[in-house]
Amino acid sequence: MAGFLLIAASLVLAPAAEARNARKAHAAQSTASRQILNVRSAVLMDARTGKILYSQNPDVRIPPASLTKIMSMMVTFDAIRSGKVKLSDQIRVSRHAARQGGSRMGLRAGERVSLNRLLMGMAVSSGNDASMAVAERVGGSGRAFVKMMNNKARQIGMSSSTFKTPNGLPGQYTTARDMARLGYVYLKNNPSALQYHRVRVLKHRGAVTTNKNPLLGACPGADGLKTGWVTASGYNIISTVRRGNTRLIAVILGADSAGLRSHEVRRLVEAGFKSRTNGITVASALTKYSYPNKATASSVKKHKIRRNKATAQASRRTGRS
Repeated sequence: MAGFLLIAASLVLAPAAEARNARKAHAAQSTASRQILNVRSAVLMDARTGKILYSQNPDVRIPPASLTKIMSMMVTFDAIRSGKVKLSDQIRVSRHAARQGGSRMGLRAGERVSLNRLLMGMAVSSGNDASMAVAERVGGSGRAFVKMMNNKARQIGMSSSTFKTPNGLPGQYTTARDMARLGYVYLKNNPSALQYHRVRVLKHRGAVTTNKNPLLGACPGADGLKTGWVTASGYNIISTVRRGNTRLIAVILGADSAGLRSHEVRRLVEAGFKSRTNGITVASALTKYSYPNKATASSVKKHKIRRNKATAQASRRTGRS
């Protein structure tokens, strides 16, 4: 009798085990099929509702690089609203701020620059020097300002991000999901901030710096937000595009080159709008429609040939967008 029960149990359990294994295999296959974009991590979000429309490895921890400056600007706008500082405040640039490496606005120790101008330097020049000057004024010190940044991150639900500097130099981590959340709250609370992010060229004391956002002037409706790069992260971007009543927030983390970052974020944005007009998912739009043309696709293919050379060159640079 006992033997009969064992046989019966095995006949019942075997199909169940096979079904579980089949589900696991299907899940693994589905995960692999979701690697549509040639980047480490990506998220597309509806800027009105905060709904995630597409994600690829959204919770992989990657250094944010200069995307950090969006958080720094949000903390600063909070300080402006509270009356702690004003856009017209003239801020004296410390020696420490002026000596920040990587991307720079071109500040000099001892000069006085308005907070409004420094915010422009953070958004357009991706100025590590401008970020530190603002942090020291708003927080009293860079360290105190970073604490404000992390408190804000927890407050808005960025559960997987840790900030250690006001400007994004190496040593901190985030996820595409958290960066999308940051972009969503930032635009919701500070819609006028786009006046800084849409500017393409900034001149300061003879130094000319340009906005590295590849969609500005190239993608209809693009008006922000920020790019970033350090060796450990690869090429990152948070972009926002508005067409009609629809605004999308696209996050790309860990592209192998600036060209690939540009291509893949444009693919993601266009797929987002295609999905709405054609009533399909963003993932389907990414696979069904090609963007933008054979010439660009060819350049993306060529980046793989140059990858090893570019990586060697990149290892000699840090903190640039």
